[in-house]
Amino acid sequence: MRASLASSIAVTCAAVLALPVSSAAPAAAEVFVQPPAASALPPAPDLPGSTQSLPLGPLGPSSRAGGPGEQGLPRRDVKPFSLVGVVWDDPRAPLHGTVQVRTRATGTDTWSEWQDVETHNDEHGADPDSAEGTSRALRGSTAPLWVGDSDGVEIRVRAEAGGTGGAPPLPAGLRLELVDPGEGPEAQTDTEPVLETEPGTGTGTEVEQVAEAAPPQTRTATAPAGATAAVAPADATSAAVAPEAPLPPAPTPAPAATVPAAALAAPPLSGLLAGLGAINSQLTPYAAPWLPALSKEATEAIASYLPPFLPRTPASGAETQEPAKTPVQAAAAPYIGPRPAIVTRKGWGADESIREKTFVYTNTIKAAFVHHSATGNNYTCAQAPSVLRSIYRYHVLSSGWRDFGYNFAIDKCGNIYEGRAGGVDKPVLGAHTLGFNTSTMGIAVLGTFSTTAPPAASVTAVARLTAWKLGLHGINPKGSVTLTSGGGNLYAKGTKVKFNAIAGHRDGFATDCPGSLLYGKLGTARTSAASYQGR
Repeated sequence: MRASLASSIAVTCAAVLALPVSSAAPAAAEVFVQPPAASALPPAPDLPGSTQSLPLGPLGPSSRAGGPGEQGLPRRDVKPFSLVGVVWDDPRAPLHGTVQVRTRATGTDTWSEWQDVETHNDEHGADPDSAEGTSRALRGSTAPLWVGDSDGVEIRVRAEAGGTGGAPPLPAGLRLELVDPGEGPEAQTDTEPVLETEPGTGTGTEVEQVAEAAPPQTRTATAPAGATAAVAPADATSAAVAPEAPLPPAPTPAPAATVPAAALAAPPLSGLLAGLGAINSQLTPYAAPWLPALSKEATEAIASYLPPFLPRTPASGAETQEPAKTPVQAAAAPYIGPRPAIVTRKGWGADESIREKTFVYTNTIKAAFVHHSATGNNYTCAQAPSVLRSIYRYHVLSSGWRDFGYNFAIDKCGNIYEGRAGGVDKPVLGAHTLGFNTSTMGIAVLGTFSTTAPPAASVTAVARLTAWKLGLHGINPKGSVTLTSGGGNLYAKGTKVKFNAIAGHRDGFATDCPGSLLYGKLGTARTSAASYQGR
């Protein structure tokens, strides 16, 4: 048992130490940015995926305000795609109206009914005064909608009915984005801990109590096999191609109840890292398709080996530093939930060549904002990696974001996925809750939960993830925190706002997100997360 735990810690340490770490000094008062030579990721070769961008044209008479009252495209054949969205030139221009699409299933004559596309999406972006929020690459955009394998499309965008002045004009430069995620990484059969099966009828009920981790289940992983990667050299002027180092078999974490405390303290760090060789290299994060679940004891042991993250200097609009812990507090047992299994970016097939090459960090993680992706519920858990690749391409290539907006994603089976790059244990600055991205993390549950209940497995995954990640930063999931607004439609810039440590997007912005039925489950998630932490 002790050997198994040591093996588990060793593999995890290898992945942890190879994940990006912060630079020695902040690039600005707001965030840390690593230099490109240190943080550039090797692009994976021949990753699939494509985006078709089609300009919309007038479909009806002009509005009284002067612009077209309806734009769109009539039915047409297109190259295969699975996700749709609409973008426009000015990210500050709202789309006052409705967007509806119809799609044709690939290889058939079957057209869907009209489907609504969520038009209010700007509240998911970067903070207004951040580098990402002021980027010239930004475009206005709707939420993306997953429609499945399709090869035909029809779209209509209608301006909302106006008052005496008529309907407001639609934004300029409307384009339909059709995203094909590609076939995805080669399937590889492996044993992955805690990954659930497809939820059946009746999911979405309360998580009644904190259950023990499910035993390992065999499923199809989404890791590319046999790929090579180009590593950016220190001078960042050329790239060399090197084969990926083979990974050892993933260990099954030891049950927490059978591991004595003395066994956890026994293996020194030098012993844990002995023999890792090529595994402890730049390629490790890109060679590992998933991180295994750990017991609470193993998680706490690993946490003590995590490199310290250098706090930034407080500035205007920044979060104040937490007071230093007393010796008694420092010696107290940590409240950290067991790390859940996490599918990495390699596991879901992220093309690292399309995102910006630096990692941007905030100071700490004080709260988690829960979202729904608003991409619809018409996907299977086997399709979740394709959904993520599609959202990723839409965020970066269509909307002009630096990377995937959310820090983590969760599918309807409760599988947890790494989102924005920079290290799952690091305080990576996301683009998920406009005005409150600093000192927080964003979790997107894939689906739309305004009128559909979220699966119980998804709510449980929110609890497990927050118990671990908030625990790394000493946060009680049932507690409250104070954040400073970076600007939004509920709280002016500089306003100090008290939130639950696990909050919904609508708490910080006037929006339906994460949907009323998912929002109603957050109390259950808080209670369960605190229990996972041992509170």
